[in-house]
Amino acid sequence: MAEQVDEQALAEVVTYTSDLIRIDTTNRGGGDCRERPAAEYAAARLAEAGIEPALLERTEGRTNVVARVEGTDPAAGALLLHGHLDVVPAAAGDWTVHPFSGEIRDGIVWGRGAVDMKNMDAMILAVVRGWARRGVRPRRDIVIAFTADEEASAVDGAGFLADRHAALFEGCTEAVGESGAFTFHDGGGRQIYPIAAGERGTAWLKLTARGRAGHGSKVNQDNAVTRLAGAVARIGAHEWPLRLTPTVRAALTELAAVYGIETDLADVDALLDKLGPAAGLVEPTLRNSANPTMLDAGYKVNVIPGEAVAYVDGRFLPGGEDEFRATLDRLTGPDVEWEFHHREVALQAPVDSPIFARMRAAVEEFAPEGHVVPFSMSGGTDAKQFSRLGITGYGFTPLRLPDGYDYAAMFHGVDERVPVEALHFGVRVLDRFLRTA
Repeated sequence: MAEQVDEQALAEVVTYTSDLIRIDTTNRGGGDCRERPAAEYAAARLAEAGIEPALLERTEGRTNVVARVEGTDPAAGALLLHGHLDVVPAAAGDWTVHPFSGEIRDGIVWGRGAVDMKNMDAMILAVVRGWARRGVRPRRDIVIAFTADEEASAVDGAGFLADRHAALFEGCTEAVGESGAFTFHDGGGRQIYPIAAGERGTAWLKLTARGRAGHGSKVNQDNAVTRLAGAVARIGAHEWPLRLTPTVRAALTELAAVYGIETDLADVDALLDKLGPAAGLVEPTLRNSANPTMLDAGYKVNVIPGEAVAYVDGRFLPGGEDEFRATLDRLTGPDVEWEFHHREVALQAPVDSPIFARMRAAVEEFAPEGHVVPFSMSGGTDAKQFSRLGITGYGFTPLRLPDGYDYAAMFHGVDERVPVEALHFGVRVLDRFLRTA
């Protein structure tokens, strides 16, 4: 490509990542978060580049930023580029550095959000500001969305934008956002770059058991705690059947090609054994899942409560929701009710699309030693909410990472951090992709 990012963009992505980390946007759930300072920071950087941002709130302080960069081809569908501004909590006493210091040490940017996902927010800002300096325009309109509330229900973020401000996303046919295009080292010298083309659906469940309240010293066959405990144990012990979605089939096929082995999808377990550590890229998305996470019952040791409640983090594959529901009905049984505490759809995007090919090409230009493959995310992103607008979502936050760097552990983990060189790689790849997408 003739155009290249400038040195200022490479410096800015580091500065912006650090600055955004220092703005504490901890999302504790239940509405306990304030993204506005980070939204104002991002909006100011856009405005300095001549890009007009809109700041939008459903709830005071829960601010989203949306802006549009006009492309050169009015007939081309617009591309949505999104990243969230909120982060999960971090206990400072557990960290090597303060989680909201944004400290840059030995070529590493430290702090909550360094990977999830203020790094991507900073990349977006650095790329479009570089375009403004160089007079570059992308082929397609690029709609930028910095969102609130992704780490909870997204009701104040992408959900609000999709439901109340759909006009801002007019023409958007595809989107790129969180995760994907990071270096996965397989331990044998291979470097794999998985690009997300699917997400399991979100099924956070509330289980309720009711019974007869009474004295703890007396026999009680209608004990709500016992009923709930039985259901929770059955859910936790359940072995979900293997189900291959098209994205996972494609992932297994391409990984097998990387390793030069036969693709035998009739014996997936044997294939996974041959893939070694790379099997970890697909194993979480071979099945539905349901993990009990919270229990709430009683108020005194000698009182049998009349009600007991549990919460379960459930995830279902594309096309797997009916099976998930039927299985939960069976596992909970007649004495325990369940309902969705929060539900979002499963997603699947084509891997033979022109946009996937362009993402692949952008990574391969700057990491020619790498092997790009599709994969499905086990969790979820704001792509779920934007899918309501008919937008097909991919996970593409490019990072070139050193061997031994545990990327997965950075998400919601202690000592979250990102190498400066990874940010520079991300800016170069994102710039290359967005100009050709």
